[in-house]
Amino acid sequence: MKIVEPRVRPGSDADPCVSIEPSVLYFGTPVVLLSTENADGTANLAPMSSAWALGHVVVLGLGADGQTAHNLAARPELVINLPAPGQWQAVERLAPLTGRDPVPPTKHAGCRFEKDKFGAAGLSSLPSHTVRPPRVDGCPLQLEARAEHIRPDASGEFLIVEAHVTKVHADPRIVVPGTDHIDPAAWSPLIYNFRHYFGLGPELGHSYRSTTPREQTAAAPGVEEGTPA
Repeated sequence: MKIVEPRVRPGSDADPCVSIEPSVLYFGTPVVLLSTENADGTANLAPMSSAWALGHVVVLGLGADGQTAHNLAARPELVINLPAPGQWQAVERLAPLTGRDPVPPTKHAGCRFEKDKFGAAGLSSLPSHTVRPPRVDGCPLQLEARAEHIRPDASGEFLIVEAHVTKVHADPRIVVPGTDHIDPAAWSPLIYNFRHYFGLGPELGHSYRSTTPREQTAAAPGVEEGTPA
């Protein structure tokens, strides 16, 4: 991936940037797979890329008409599964699917109903410990959670969900041995950057607030490339 450095114009008052109007503002966030429970007890699985964490609360941005939003309004338990870069094709197989039947008119053209999302994506499930929806087998990080607050966003098109994480599961290859730390040198999230999939590049440095034991970190290429879906 080519990294574009900012252009510097010494001694110039001209603005070095151009004004643009992009159709989306997905400037680079991790992909997650949300598993929720349907009314009949089966599982729905949906990809999304608007997620960020505050402590043990994960804030999610969801389409208001999707099956995930409908499920969480009635059954607030969920699992936030973080796939590895090598699982991007499984994520993309889920992208044109919806658990809503009939398909809502707000869905993108080409979207179709699919009851068995796990099967359609070529993924398998694992039982959760603290919530009813299953985890996604093969995802290196799986966060069991409960949606505590759900509200419309400023545009009215989306929902903002605040989910409190109740249990964290991690592939042991991305955990610093003998600790509860995720090894940032071994874990590479799948990034959705302006509707294109990327992994992380080499480490540039770390924050002064990092408490990860650096002497124990070691890259795990098999996990970074992703567990086969």
